[in-house]
Amino acid sequence: MMGLQGIKGPSYSFLHGSTKQIMNMRKESFATAMDLSHHIFPRIMPHIDAWIQLYGENYLQWRGPQPQLVVTETQLIKEILNNKDGAFVKTKPSSYGKKLIGDGIVVTRGEKWSKLRKISNYAFHAENLKEMVPAMTASVETMLERWRHREGKAIEVYEEFKLLTSEIISRTAFGSSYLEGKNIFDMLIKLSTIISRNEFKIRFPGIGKFVKSNDDTESDRIEQ
Repeated sequence: MMGLQGIKGPSYSFLHGSTKQIMNMRKESFATAMDLSHHIFPRIMPHIDAWIQLYGENYLQWRGPQPQLVVTETQLIKEILNNKDGAFVKTKPSSYGKKLIGDGIVVTRGEKWSKLRKISNYAFHAENLKEMVPAMTASVETMLERWRHREGKAIEVYEEFKLLTSEIISRTAFGSSYLEGKNIFDMLIKLSTIISRNEFKIRFPGIGKFVKSNDDTESDRIEQ
């Protein structure tokens, strides 16, 4: 049906669909150090970058037996996300994803989504954000003071900013329970890492009920 409309894409492989190709392309992309460049997209999404050039702005790929239409055409994306007719249905998260985002605003619809949206909007009112500024400032000053003691030494900026984000969220969201907040943030990072490395792995439906991988066990523990 897609082919009749001019939509092409990589061929389907039994059970895995396109996922093995995607994993191999990402592995190859990450195998070498990146040059100093802002051309990041081909690095982190090599499959999308390559397939856009081969098949056009919109193409078909496969997640296991499920076909997926990948849309990168700007106007078409706007039309889809406008969603006046409710045709754009939110996808269900994977079992790992469900453990991270639960039944929150990302996956809910209808009345529950409206209720959660109102609650989250309140949290981002200007007055509420102003109250967070001192905590943000304190976290940044702590980081800069730490850097001053490392003058002349290399600094791993990614790790530093991850720590900064953790501190800011912990201080603003948990206040006096700062250490509890930091612990929760660390667990969220671990769970996100598990999701990332399982993103393109295809398993037989229901097999997790009988055979648990190390990631299954660890994600269950973190969720608890």
